[in-house]
Amino acid sequence: MNLKLRLTITQFLEFFIWGSWLISFGNYMFSMGMGDKIGTLFATAGVASFIMPTIVGIIADRWVNSERLLGILHLLGACCLFAASRATGFEQLYLYMFLNALVFMPTIGLSYSVCYSIMAKNNLDTVKDFPPIRSWGTVGFIVAMWIVNLAGWGTSSNQLLLASGSALFFGIYAFTLPPSPPTRAQKGSSLISVLGLDALVLLKEKKMALFFFFAVLLGICLQITNSYGSTFLGSFGADYPDSFAVRYNNIFMSISQISEALFILAIPFFLRRFGIKTVMLMSLGAWILRFGLFGVGNPGAGMIWLTLSMIIYGMAFDFFNISGSLFIEKETPAKFRSSAQGMLMMVTNGLGAIIGNYGAENVINHFTKDNVTDWPACWFIFAGYALVIGVLFAIFFEYEREWV
Repeated sequence: MNLKLRLTITQFLEFFIWGSWLISFGNYMFSMGMGDKIGTLFATAGVASFIMPTIVGIIADRWVNSERLLGILHLLGACCLFAASRATGFEQLYLYMFLNALVFMPTIGLSYSVCYSIMAKNNLDTVKDFPPIRSWGTVGFIVAMWIVNLAGWGTSSNQLLLASGSALFFGIYAFTLPPSPPTRAQKGSSLISVLGLDALVLLKEKKMALFFFFAVLLGICLQITNSYGSTFLGSFGADYPDSFAVRYNNIFMSISQISEALFILAIPFFLRRFGIKTVMLMSLGAWILRFGLFGVGNPGAGMIWLTLSMIIYGMAFDFFNISGSLFIEKETPAKFRSSAQGMLMMVTNGLGAIIGNYGAENVINHFTKDNVTDWPACWFIFAGYALVIGVLFAIFFEYEREWV
């Protein structure tokens, strides 16, 4: 089978698993009477991302083939998702989804590292060739969302069964990928080097320390609309019961992922034309619009603003996440690249997501009275936060290297 096709399947399956439940899970929890704990449960992904990606990156860098580790983690995830589909109380659901997060979240960065390793061995250009491959991950996410919505599983545990089955399949498939062996520690290496913690030396450079600092701050934004977007659209059910955005909120939300797939293809041009700092600022500007347009939109006369918010999401998400991953790939030595990718996942989808989910839950619960939420107030607060981060990033982050 063609190498690029094999890597494309890898990215498709990786994000199909996530898309099976991530967007619709808030509605599922709301239907189970757990609406006030959505942020708490989604924060499990942040906790897992803070703990696990660096550990998994160390293992992949030092001791276990990356593709084998990828397969093992997905097989474990399949078991956790199946158990979660049978949970009836919040404590059970929280436990199984937390365990799933522990094994799933590090696979995102690990799947990138597997692709980068295989591409490097076959003389492929990661900046040019990886974004189109990664875009099929977004396609997988979209396909899963559509399946869940059209099958009527938005408030059903069947979405978790779909995720479990796809994780089982990917776990087996990962073992068939070309080998990505670890870079073993050399004789005489320090304990820090043997453990793979040498990636922490990146923080001694002002440029890299600032990058990771702002990655935390921007990570706060990343999952808020994923956690609450579907619930937000569902809140219009009484006033706009026949609206497409209400009846098919997963499909409508998938416009964001379609936009994401298209913006991924534009990343090489934007990086070479404008450089990493400007691309990051574009991402922050897009987050301001993402939240602000949610604040003024509705499924009636304001449908255009909701639609524009979905479209701008692609730039908001990709221009930091994917560009940041490529930035790490260029700026770190090969011997601890997997660890560095893990660190990026840790600070964005880890620490940032923990703060973001708990913060968003508190803001939304504060503006909720008698089960009615003042959504515009919430979205404008989030937009104001993104504006402040954008200004600080423009002032303090410096990077002059040409992207070629």
